Amino acid sequence: MFNEEMRSEQPIRWAMVGGGRGSQIGYAHRSSATRDGHFTLVAGAFDIDAERCRDFGTNLGLNPERCYADYQTMFAEEAKREDGIQAVSIATPNSTHYAISKAALESGLHVVCEKPVTFTVAEAEDLKRIAQEHGRIFGVMYGYTGFQMVHQAREMIQRGDIGKVRVISMQFAHGFHSEEVEKDNPGAKWRMNPEVSGPTYVLGDIGTHAFYMAQLMTGLDVERLCCTRQSFIASRAPLEDNAHVMMQFSNGAVGTLWASGVNAGSMHQQKIRIVGEKASIEWWDERPNQLSFEVQGEPARVLERGMGYLHNDDSAVSSDRIGGGHAEGFFESWANLYSRFGTVMKAANRDDQATVAATWFPGIDAGIEGVRLLERCVESADNDAQWVKYYE
Repeated sequence: MFNEEMRSEQPIRWAMVGGGRGSQIGYAHRSSATRDGHFTLVAGAFDIDAERCRDFGTNLGLNPERCYADYQTMFAEEAKREDGIQAVSIATPNSTHYAISKAALESGLHVVCEKPVTFTVAEAEDLKRIAQEHGRIFGVMYGYTGFQMVHQAREMIQRGDIGKVRVISMQFAHGFHSEEVEKDNPGAKWRMNPEVSGPTYVLGDIGTHAFYMAQLMTGLDVERLCCTRQSFIASRAPLEDNAHVMMQFSNGAVGTLWASGVNAGSMHQQKIRIVGEKASIEWWDERPNQLSFEVQGEPARVLERGMGYLHNDDSAVSSDRIGGGHAEGFFESWANLYSRFGTVMKAANRDDQATVAATWFPGIDAGIEGVRLLERCVESADNDAQWVKYYE
């Protein structure tokens, strides 16, 4: 069970770039990061408008002098303070991630960044190099991987409960953008703009979540893939609002990924199904406290979070915040990740590399693989769904 006692070390002095007034994701970061005492919000560059930033930040209880007009000023001014920030979370449009992350790392800050972390693999690998040179932690906000039953599935697959993995079905296919909602929704509009969103829309925005979930559960590498992309709302071209990807994995398994914003009538439909020789496992983010376990020739069963019959690793058990039967959700998943980010950041500050190495968290390598997926999908789709090698 999760230990709510405050850690002996002082909270990490933390700031945000982006995530200002009206941002659902900004609220998710703040609510989750501060929940377990690992972080305390002391500064922010929440908005490109200085007045709005200051008004919003002071309403959060911050000193107005620490509500900055831009991230460059924040990093420079905070570096002058004895109580300056030690970490920053980046909740801005995709096109800004690389520059802000690079500046933060070079300022000696730990980073938590939204995904995709960059437009290119080369940029993402550059961030990894800089983070290593400065001894900083780089976390990537794959927020669904804080759910306990995801880690239950991982453990069961890794210890062979389903046998050799044969088929991996990944999907994240909602229906909220089945019409041209971006006309009146600024939060959606930038996602359909290639200058801001990057070379993809739904693949980068939601497909990477399902892809990383499957990587985490199975530990398998993709060998090659082919991709088709569609823009059913014509004004979104060249960015896709629907995509299908076929994959071949290193152990001979095959997989499919469906990412869509036009699955009319659907809420999320983020489902990961892993089919093995003996059994299958399926997790659905709309029912995150349950895991379907289906053994061939036996009645299908549903495993419930928090129950003693689970034989799961520390990633799951230590994250339970209340007994089984009570629903835990999105904010608990994010808080579980921020608890891990806090643990490894504090360890890095005292040069405790053993704790960093022993603690699972979605780091820069997870971010790199998400960007690599997007590069390969665009390459394939732009060449008439040609099969391409995943690693060159």
